[in-house]
Amino acid sequence: MKILVTGAAGFVGRNLVENLKNIKADKNKTRPEIKIEEIYEYDLSSTAEDLEEYCEKADFVFHLAGVNRPQNPEDFQKGNFGLASELLHILKKYKNKAPVMLSSSVQASLSGRFGTSEYGRSKKAGEELFFQYAKETGAKVLVYRFPNIVGKWIRPNYNSAVGTFCHNIARDLPITVNDPKVELEVLFIDDLVLEMMDALEGKEHHCSFNGTEAVPSENGNYCYVPISYKVTLGYIVDCLKTFHEQPKTLLMPPMRKDSFEKKLYSMYLSYLPKDKIMYDLQMIKDDRGSFTEVLKTADSGQFSVNVSKPGITKGEHWHNSKWEIFVVVSGHGLIQERDIRTKEVIEFEVSGDKLQAIQMLPGYTHNIINLSKTENLVTLMWANESFDKENPDTYFEKVSILDDKKEHDY
Repeated sequence: MKILVTGAAGFVGRNLVENLKNIKADKNKTRPEIKIEEIYEYDLSSTAEDLEEYCEKADFVFHLAGVNRPQNPEDFQKGNFGLASELLHILKKYKNKAPVMLSSSVQASLSGRFGTSEYGRSKKAGEELFFQYAKETGAKVLVYRFPNIVGKWIRPNYNSAVGTFCHNIARDLPITVNDPKVELEVLFIDDLVLEMMDALEGKEHHCSFNGTEAVPSENGNYCYVPISYKVTLGYIVDCLKTFHEQPKTLLMPPMRKDSFEKKLYSMYLSYLPKDKIMYDLQMIKDDRGSFTEVLKTADSGQFSVNVSKPGITKGEHWHNSKWEIFVVVSGHGLIQERDIRTKEVIEFEVSGDKLQAIQMLPGYTHNIINLSKTENLVTLMWANESFDKENPDTYFEKVSILDDKKEHDY
């Protein structure tokens, strides 16, 4: 399959092209039905001759090129209607009936606040041109009316409030929100790209439109991406500020599968400047080694790293409800546990040479001993709840009942 992408250097085009390249190079093995021979990238640097060649050879066309912020309103028609007209004319010229996808906008509905949109009118004209082309040639056309598209690589301080918010908050720059209650329908670029792959496989999602609302319909004239999110500007900003504070609080917000928050966090991270990619962690050090909290969650516990110097024993406590998992990643150690109701000690010899997970059971006092005389013992620890100073649920008790009583923390 030979694929033409117009607007290939733009935000949507770049994301689509890079993912098409993954399939072409067999890096992405999730779409075995898509076999890509060539990807024709058409952008502002391309020539008229390039477009002629690409239209003659293409087996599928993604028409993403367009104008959204021209200096003159009349340039909307020239950029959005004119190029579409030229593209279809050349396809007709070569009798190429390859499927053609059009990137339109919900503004083309000309409903509500978009009723006087020059951009919407130009997009609507492009849609009608494509539908007429389908009637005249019998070619398959896929017209998508996209809402606000966001994601990695979108240009800040241009036509995306979300992109600008990500860019500025990541750099500690001010943002302006005139009305935090304003609601946006947001479509993440990765979901859009997945839909484009579905379209290549002939599995696009069809719909009709009721104003700006996509109504799923197998016989609908339009197509849509079935995953989008309606959120307020205020909520978006609140999320981004929470993400910004994560290196300080260590608290990772809930990241449910396919959630808006999970995708927004990915987008936010793509805007981090070089000096924000790495951040320091607070190492609690003493003569026994160190203990460092790495990551906390609201409802799924926390991760920490414990370093014990040669010959050191740490722990010697138990919990009522809290439980933990220890994984020694470097060194040679011994983990001991004892049900506080008994004298029996359970022992696990552990080493970084063989990674094993040891569960610290509720009601069992436990410790970890560095058996080496020369090397540190490094342990990754997970607890089912983040540490709460007001309710630590941690009680000193030696594992060996013969040991002298001396309280330790990790």
